[in-house]
Amino acid sequence: MRQMAAPSGRSPRPRAAVAKDRQQGGSVTRPFPFTRAKSYGAIDLGTNNCRLLIARPQDGELVVIDAFSRIVRLGEGLHGSGRISDAAMDRAVSALAICADKLRRRHVTLSRAVATEACRRASNCDELVARVRAETGIVLDVITAAEEARLAVLGCHNLMEPGDGPGLIFDIGGGSTELMQVEASGHDVVIHDWISVPWGVVSLTEHAIPAADDLAARRASYARMREVTREAFAAFADRATRFAGQPLRLLGTSGTVTTLASVFLDLPRYDRRVVDGLSVPADEMRAISRRLAEASIADRAGIACIGRERADLVVAGCAILESIIDLWPAARVGVADRGIREGILRTLAVQGRDVPVTRRDFRK
Repeated sequence: MRQMAAPSGRSPRPRAAVAKDRQQGGSVTRPFPFTRAKSYGAIDLGTNNCRLLIARPQDGELVVIDAFSRIVRLGEGLHGSGRISDAAMDRAVSALAICADKLRRRHVTLSRAVATEACRRASNCDELVARVRAETGIVLDVITAAEEARLAVLGCHNLMEPGDGPGLIFDIGGGSTELMQVEASGHDVVIHDWISVPWGVVSLTEHAIPAADDLAARRASYARMREVTREAFAAFADRATRFAGQPLRLLGTSGTVTTLASVFLDLPRYDRRVVDGLSVPADEMRAISRRLAEASIADRAGIACIGRERADLVVAGCAILESIIDLWPAARVGVADRGIREGILRTLAVQGRDVPVTRRDFRK
């Protein structure tokens, strides 16, 4: 695991406080140490989003003191070209420059920035990494799919529905999807089986673009998406049959599940406080997925918690989610608005021990 100091190239030093001593009628200044509480930063540069969390230890927890998220569509066009486009690279560097500024302003002492599937696949990934370091000071760590899965599990497993049945955690990203069969109990989590497939909301959307914006074309596109994901998950699905008849637990961490949970709640705007930790009946998730798949892109954009930025991508997420429910037919789908960044924070602060990452109101 690569760790990095604040992006200025050196760890920020707290200002020295000053005391005065009286000696023989005069005064001399005497610096005494001032200790600033450690803070940690986690950046996740995905195929679709760039996200940052900054947290500080407090009363046995890591309390989030700042956050940032921007859709950068790093993987736009990657499926066909194999390269990150100049425009996508510009968007990513711009977002990461904001992250670097926040790390400096918050006096972050230790941070880690990871990049996932888009960078793993792009032939010009090294160019992006070099540019990010030169222009922002951030060192991007292009992690393996296995490390991505591990961090996602560390970040969200404590939201797994209580019980003794086998658990599955899934992360639907922009360029890939990870499935992790886990044993989660209290503070402990063990990954027993996992798979990563190169289909996320961006790559799958570009693979199965509807021929037209009419109902028949939308249905045909969705059917192709479902078939692609079924085939991609086939080997894992075969192994999952050993759990047939057992009570299954299912937890998702991604923009897809949080978006669908918002639609389920009919929220006028996204509210993490009511979405994170929610449990939605699997049948309801299926019904919402199929309704969105048949809606026009304009109708999807008109839904408050989807909007224009997600309207074209959410259908691919629905197709992936339905395929996951097919192979892991749990009664409910748990929803986590947490994942890789929280996993990074835990490993930076306490080497992965179970310290809660808490979000409270913070001053921006």
